[in-house]
Amino acid sequence: MASRRPATPRAVARRVAALTRAQVQLRIELQRVKPLVWRRVLVPDNVTLAKLHGILQWVMGWSNSHLHEYEIARQRYGVPDDEFPSDEPVNDERRVRLRPLIDDGLRRFTYLYDFGDGWEHTLTIEDLVMPKPRTPLVVCTAGENACPPEDVGGPHAYSEFLVAIKNPAHEEHADMLRWVGGAFDPAAFSLTDVNDYLSTIKA
Repeated sequence: MASRRPATPRAVARRVAALTRAQVQLRIELQRVKPLVWRRVLVPDNVTLAKLHGILQWVMGWSNSHLHEYEIARQRYGVPDDEFPSDEPVNDERRVRLRPLIDDGLRRFTYLYDFGDGWEHTLTIEDLVMPKPRTPLVVCTAGENACPPEDVGGPHAYSEFLVAIKNPAHEEHADMLRWVGGAFDPAAFSLTDVNDYLSTIKA
């Protein structure tokens, strides 16, 4: 009977990492909007900032149709663009994982989406937990209220939009409803729908 080949050091390291992988509990809050739009999500501690961007887009309700960037400890993280260099360097988010930042003391940071509308999210690291058996490594556990419509114009314009759609006598009521597709519920949020999609993400 042939003996099993010994595992390579790299394979052993991967197994150990999988067994010791923790989840980061994040609270995400969209700033300067009412009602407050927030989510609580668990992600693997070794998630890259690039993958976290995709997770944030879905749990918040955005469509990933605009530029984004992180601000972490006074440094910028995103996707560097050689065609449009900036005065301040942009760290490549694809090469940065969350856990080393936490180990260096990170507890809160900013995620910016759509530089025109200026949607600012505050991400707070609430806890590090060990995954429960047979539960996803990426999961949204709580949240409230709908994300604003894309291209509504930013926090101030969003508040004006809500006033218009709530008041049938408002001069822009019909135009705003037509623009948003007929209806918009600022209190809408489905944890089931969010997690159905997150279950397809490979951690």
